[in-house]
Amino acid sequence: MKGPLFYSKILLFGEYGIIKDSKGLSIPYNFYNGALKVDENPSDEALKSNESLKRFVTYLEALDKDLVSFDVETLRNDVNSGMYFDSSIPQGYGVGSSGALVAAIYDKYASNKITVLENLTREKLLKLKAIFSAMESFFHGKSSGLDPLNSYLSLPILINSKDNIEATGIPSQKTEGKGAVFLLDSGIVGETAPMVSIFMESMKNEGFRSMLKDQFIKHTDACVDDFLKGDIKSLFKNTKQLSKVVLNNFKPMIPKQFHELWKKGIETNDYYLKLCGSGGGGYILGFTENIDRAKEALKGQKLEVVYNF
Repeated sequence: MKGPLFYSKILLFGEYGIIKDSKGLSIPYNFYNGALKVDENPSDEALKSNESLKRFVTYLEALDKDLVSFDVETLRNDVNSGMYFDSSIPQGYGVGSSGALVAAIYDKYASNKITVLENLTREKLLKLKAIFSAMESFFHGKSSGLDPLNSYLSLPILINSKDNIEATGIPSQKTEGKGAVFLLDSGIVGETAPMVSIFMESMKNEGFRSMLKDQFIKHTDACVDDFLKGDIKSLFKNTKQLSKVVLNNFKPMIPKQFHELWKKGIETNDYYLKLCGSGGGGYILGFTENIDRAKEALKGQKLEVVYNF
C-alpha cells in the first residue's frame, strides 16, 4: 500500500512575523515529499514513524469533533498493521516534514473533508487552516496550520493576515536568470518549540515589540509585495534590510557558525540570508542577484537552488 505524495514547503517570507500578523508567502517545494505506506519488512525508521503515529491517533481522537472528525477505526487498524509515513523531507529543517504528514492523514481519513477540487473560498481555507493547526500542534506545541495547508493544496499561499489567506500565483521562474532563492544546509537539526519560546520571551520586551512592528514586519510585507509583483530591484533592497534586522535581533535563531557568513553577505551584496522556518538549525534561506557569485562566496557550503529569477 502506498498513498499519494505530499510535498515539503518553503515559507519564503513571514517566519515569526505571521505570529504577529505580518504578511507571509509560502510555496510548495517538490524536491522533498512523503506518503503513507505499509511495508512487509519495515526498517527501523518505519517502526519509529509507526510508533509516533500510534500516539498521533490517540491525540486526533480527542480533537473537537465540531472542527474535524476522522474514520478512527480504519486509521487505527492501518496503524496497527504497521502503516508509517515514508518521507524524504528532512525533519527539523524548516521545510514542513510534520505538515506533509498531517496533510496525508487528513486526506485519507478525515470525514467530510474539504477537497482541493472544490471552489476554495476564504472560509474553506480558514477552516482547513484551523483544522491543520489543531492537528499539527501535536508535533510543535503551537502551529499556524500553514505548512499542512501548503502541502495539502500544493499551491503557493499568500498570508495577508491571520484571518485573511488566499491561494495565489507566483511569477513564473526564469530558468536562465542569474537571480535565485537558495537553501543553505546548516548541518544541524533545529527544534521549533525552543525557538518559539525564545521569541515569545523576547516579545515581553517593548523594544523588541516595536522593532518587530517598525522594521521586521515592514520589510517582510514589502518583500511579499515585491516578490508577487516581480519587482526584483525592490525585493533585493528589502531582503537586505530584512537580513540586517534578523542578524541584529534574532541572533539565537541563527546557528553560531553562520553569523560571519550572514554579515559578509550584507557587506558584499553577494547574497542575503534569512531564516527558513523557526531557525536554530535546519536550512537557512538565501537570496542572490547572481547565483555564480553567491556560490563562489559560499564555497564549501551545501547549497540548493529552489527558485530562479
